[in-house]
Order: sequence, then C-alpha cells, then structure tokens
Amino acid sequence: MGKKRGFLWEMRHNGTLYIMCVPALLLLLLFCYLPMGGMYMAFTKFNVVDGVFGSPYVGLQNFGYFFNGNPYAWNAIKNTLIINFWGLILGTVLPITLAIFMNEMKNGPFKKIAQSAMFFPYFLSWVVVGAILYGFLTANFRVDRRSGELILTGANGVMNRLLLALGQTPIRWYAEPRHWKPIVILLDVWKWAGYNSIIYMAAMAGFDGSLYEAATIDGASRWQQILHLTLPMLKPNVVILVLMSIGRIFFGDMGMIWGVVGQNSTILDEVQVIDTYVYTSMRSMGFGFSTAIGLCQSVMGLIMILIANWAAKKVNDGEGLF
Repeated sequence: MGKKRGFLWEMRHNGTLYIMCVPALLLLLLFCYLPMGGMYMAFTKFNVVDGVFGSPYVGLQNFGYFFNGNPYAWNAIKNTLIINFWGLILGTVLPITLAIFMNEMKNGPFKKIAQSAMFFPYFLSWVVVGAILYGFLTANFRVDRRSGELILTGANGVMNRLLLALGQTPIRWYAEPRHWKPIVILLDVWKWAGYNSIIYMAAMAGFDGSLYEAATIDGASRWQQILHLTLPMLKPNVVILVLMSIGRIFFGDMGMIWGVVGQNSTILDEVQVIDTYVYTSMRSMGFGFSTAIGLCQSVMGLIMILIANWAAKKVNDGEGLF
C-alpha cells in the first residue's frame, strides 16, 4: 500500500480545483442550506414583527388545516397527482419517440427544421401559451330560437369552427371544466417534449456505432435495432429522468395553471394544484401555512423517490439514481 496522503498534501496538489469549487459551494450554502432554517415557520403563526423564530409556536396546526378534511385541499392533491402522473407517462414516451425519429432521420435540412420546431415551445412563456390557446378555444355563439341550432357570432376559435365543419356541436371551452385536465396535461407534454428529447438524442449520439453495423450485417431491420439496441441502451437515462420527475410529483406547475387558466373560477377547481391552492390561501392563512405545505411536498417527494429508486433497483439489475 502507498503512503497515506493527508489534508496538506491534498491541498498542495489539488488546491486550485478546490478554489474553483468555492463559488458554487457558497451559492449552494446561501440559497439551499441556510434557507432551511425557515422551515421552522411551518410550526409557527408567522408575523413580520416577531420574525421567524419569535413568532408564536402553534405545533402542527398549519398541517392540520390542510389535511383535516379540507375538500379544497384534497381536490388540489388529487389534481396534482393526476396531472403529474399522466405528464410523467406521456412526458417520457413522447420525448423518447421524438428522439428516436430524429436519430433515424437522414434528411439533414429537414432534420434541422424539425428539431427547431420541436424545441420552440420550450421558449414560450405560459402566458403566451395561454393566449394562443384562447385563440384556438374561444367560443361566441347563440342558440337560434326557432331552429334551436347554435349560431356562431363574433370571433371564434379554430376548434369550434372545425367542430362545426365536421357537423359537431361547438363547445364552450371556458365554461365546461371537464375538458381542462386533459388540455393542461397535453399542453405540459407539448411544451417540454422537444426539450426533453434533446437529452435522449445526446445520449444516443454516444452509442457505439459498431453495434448497429453488426446488427445490420446480421440482417436486423431498423425497427429491430431500435427495439433491441437503442431502447436498452437508453434505459439508464430513462430511469434517472423518471426518478427525478417522481421526486416532484407532489409539486404542481403554478405558472402553467395561472398562465393558461388564470383566475377563471369556473374551470380553476378542475385543474387546481397544491401550489395554486397554497397561493390563493396564503393571504388568509399566512406564510406559516404555505411553508408547512411546501415542507410536506418535499418530504412526500423524498419518500416517493426513495420508494421508486428501491423499486427501480429491484427490477433493473441494481441500476437506480443512487
């Protein structure tokens, strides 16, 4: 065995590397670890005058209000889980599919245009997406008293004109809540699919080309190569990204809900997530309540990711996030 190297030897030989890490470590300390002291607010009735540690201690009262039979809170939890679950499933399958199509595409100019088109939604804010969606779904029509038929009046969106052209009844999208959970899920997947596909395309760029050449010589079709080479080699990346997504399954995208639905009370309850519920309740409940819910979201996310990582290692030959 070699001579044991101490702290001084390490700093003398690798001191420059440690110094380069100092800015990142300071940012991590300032913005990730020091704010953890604020979690104490979850157990207090916080007020600005007394501060975080001087506010009256109320124990689990903030948690109790959220979980103790509050129908709005449970509705927000249910919506958050449903939207994130389907977003996780579709948001994994679609980017992988797009990445494989792009990888198989040989037409260079068309491939570049297609990649740019896929990536473009990522740069749009949810407010812009909401405005575009309104242009598609807006509906202004009246019922004819004699015939009972729906007659479009004023400016109407693309979807209702398409429904009329197909002989279907127009829909008052912004007055019928039942349509909005699928709409929000599809919008979320649409916005992030192109961005997430880049990760898989980058992974596929590092695959060993000799494996595909050998498969071609053995008579494997492109579909067989995708099925038996590309997908198995993508599996570690898929596992990591899915596990990271599961860790945030109790966090709703407030920007998406607020940008697309806004304060439309008619449909907001259908897509209300934990984050938007906490925001609307914070004015009356205070910062202690919002901190308590944020702490619950983080703890539940940690539990979920530990369970998912254990399950992934069981079915994936020991491969997991950690």
